[in-house]
Amino acid sequence: MAETWDEIRKKSRLLENELDLKLVSLSKISSGNSFGGENSPLLSSEFSFDTISLEVNDMLAKLSELNEKMAQMKPSGTAMIHTQSRHRDILNSYRTEFNKIIQNHNLKVEREALLSNSGLLNSPSNNSSSSLSRRDMYLKESQHLSNSHNMVNDQISIAIETQKSLKSQRKAFKRLQNRFNNLANNFPRINSLVQRINIKKKRDSLIIASVIAACTILMLLYAFH
Repeated sequence: MAETWDEIRKKSRLLENELDLKLVSLSKISSGNSFGGENSPLLSSEFSFDTISLEVNDMLAKLSELNEKMAQMKPSGTAMIHTQSRHRDILNSYRTEFNKIIQNHNLKVEREALLSNSGLLNSPSNNSSSSLSRRDMYLKESQHLSNSHNMVNDQISIAIETQKSLKSQRKAFKRLQNRFNNLANNFPRINSLVQRINIKKKRDSLIIASVIAACTILMLLYAFH
């Protein structure tokens, strides 16, 4: 059985929320303070990072399939077109962010390997880089919150448009109902008018027949006398 628009859209929203959380976790692992000693080293987090990366990759593929299903459906209004476009933008945003996290993580792994070999892991410059990484992480979390707020605002605007559409449809149905009621009220009048016309026709026919009969009788009387 083919999935409906609401079912596909619900799955897309759930998957987008899960992807958002996974990307935040992935960013935290990649931006971990591997030089200050507060968190576990970056290289020791490779297993978690790779595991979550595979999960995110699979989720992006599933979200892409859902977007394709939505794109194959014929839009029923501007709200539906806006929703399709919004989900495509979210998917592209998540792909871009995922690729950026992977690229930054690979650069940090290579940088840590070089610093480990040169014995500069505890230098002040590395501590400064760690604080910058934490700042980037907070900025990304703030961006995720902003994206969530934008999604909520989009859903509210779609709901308002849907409400306006339903109101206009209800007004149209009321107009049709009034027309049907007027026609139903006019039918008895039309029937009574037709009945009066038929009665008048029968009466006229009787009068004409009576006149013809009287004339005929008078003619016969005149002929025999």
